Amino acid sequence: MTTTPAYDEIADWYEQYATDTSVDYMDRVRRQLAELLGSGPGRCLDLCCGTGVHAAELRRLGWDPVGVDLSDGQLRHARARLPVARADVAALPVADGRLPAVTCVLGHTDLPDYRAVIAEAARVLAPGGRFVHVGVHPCFTGAFADRSDPERIVIDGGYAERERSFRAWSPHGVRARVGAWQSRWPTCSTR
Repeated sequence: MTTTPAYDEIADWYEQYATDTSVDYMDRVRRQLAELLGSGPGRCLDLCCGTGVHAAELRRLGWDPVGVDLSDGQLRHARARLPVARADVAALPVADGRLPAVTCVLGHTDLPDYRAVIAEAARVLAPGGRFVHVGVHPCFTGAFADRSDPERIVIDGGYAERERSFRAWSPHGVRARVGAWQSRWPTCSTR
């Protein structure tokens, strides 16, 4: 399966969205990232780094971030914030067992095979390394979640779709522009 850069055409819009329009949301995301990742020295690979909006938080935590994304448009903005590489995050150009930390923030629904991305993160992590995923559960990213009643959210059959969908509850948001893969989640375990 070939992965294509869905954000190239909306990179300037997304930069504005991530740094201004949704600043309160992004602040909550960064707080969650800090809580899960914690502080540490060393390189932190930021998968799906987009415009690099989380680089400052990673540095604040003591990490040395390097971003990876497939979108040249997004990386055009990210280069001002951190060193970057254009690559498919499901096939990282990084040697096995090299990194103390890997993050993927809000990128999972943009990827057709998130299991492959997790496998790559595991491959490049050093023994004892940390992988941190911060994201919105797919049940909250598509138009299949009817929010017309503030007391409940009703999920329709679209939640189980395996194909990329551009249906979105907001016609002006990210999902309406780039779509999302809903049910590409790895099996969870409580071991």
